[in-house]
Amino acid sequence: MLGDDAELTAAVRAAQDGDEDAFRTVYRTVHPRLLGYVRTLVGDPDAEDVTSEAWLQIARDLERFTGDADRFRGWAARIARNRALDHIRMRGRRPAIGGDETELTGRAAESDTAGEAIEALATDGAFSLISRLPQDQAEAVVLRVVVGLDAKTAAETLGKRPGAVRTAAHRGLKRLAELLGDDPQADPESAGVLDALPPQREPRGGAVTSAGVTRSVARTQKDV
Repeated sequence: MLGDDAELTAAVRAAQDGDEDAFRTVYRTVHPRLLGYVRTLVGDPDAEDVTSEAWLQIARDLERFTGDADRFRGWAARIARNRALDHIRMRGRRPAIGGDETELTGRAAESDTAGEAIEALATDGAFSLISRLPQDQAEAVVLRVVVGLDAKTAAETLGKRPGAVRTAAHRGLKRLAELLGDDPQADPESAGVLDALPPQREPRGGAVTSAGVTRSVARTQKDV
């Protein structure tokens, strides 16, 4: 896994020049988070196929991409979201996460434990908690905490204003904290998963980090 955004930026640029090893590095770094996001939209077992379709488009359009690691994660998330929306329309299904389907009509810092945390987040227990959130809150939490987007990039992905995304993320994290603290049916492993999620670098301030859901809630209060 890449240690920081500078390395991801360098890998993306090398991949644009045709370096296949660099593209594999980009894929290994971004894919687990992207897959987690797509799962919140289409559920299993379709998430793998939809994410693969997104990577085909990412590979095809990579030469036209411009920007750093932050912009790449946002660009990849938008592509994945569009593929997920296409899939939902084709299947005539509602999104996997609860909430108003109209939320979908608008238009990713690393740590040594990030890969393990994201893999753990894919468990049914963790996603069963996220599935209780309204659609806008679920997407905001996953984009900011899992994919690692800042508020501005997450807002561009969702076709919303940064303030709306900050508010949705704050409310979603607060609700998750309530579920973990008050719901006797909550999976204890899910609590550990959310606590294990790595803090995300927020160069422009206003971070929604996850060194634990409670701390995440506290840090988002100043953004609302």
